Amino acid sequence: MPMIDVYAVEGTFDDKHALAKDLAAAVMRCEQVPNISLFSTNTAAFIHDLPADSLSNVAGDSNYVRVQVLTPVGVLDRTKQLGVVKDLTDIVAAAAGDPTLTARTWVLLTESPEGGWGVSGHANTGADLAAAARAELTAIAAKKSGAK
Repeated sequence: MPMIDVYAVEGTFDDKHALAKDLAAAVMRCEQVPNISLFSTNTAAFIHDLPADSLSNVAGDSNYVRVQVLTPVGVLDRTKQLGVVKDLTDIVAAAAGDPTLTARTWVLLTESPEGGWGVSGHANTGADLAAAARAELTAIAAKKSGAK
């Protein structure tokens, strides 16, 4: 159930809504979580437009993108980390229409501490999220078996 924040200068992306949706879907794929409401409604991306003069490298360039992904602790093993960084970098460059942007896209993976992930007014632990996912999957299975 990650939160994704993208920071870039104004005008980098033409369709920010599509970019946000694509990034959220990519993280869910990399996490390998089931496509259930718990995850699909609570995985979101936020695109932040910055004035061109609000970021710079040492040489004065401001054509960078920063993507920060916040997940509950332990969700991304090394293989998933590599996949998330690669996929999000590629999605950002494609959305900007600039394949060279892959070299200037920074992806930061941040883990929220246990109990530091709140949804619906409750600070969830990994066990809380797993129990909620199991409950939703059980309800879906029961609904399908009752419909037969």
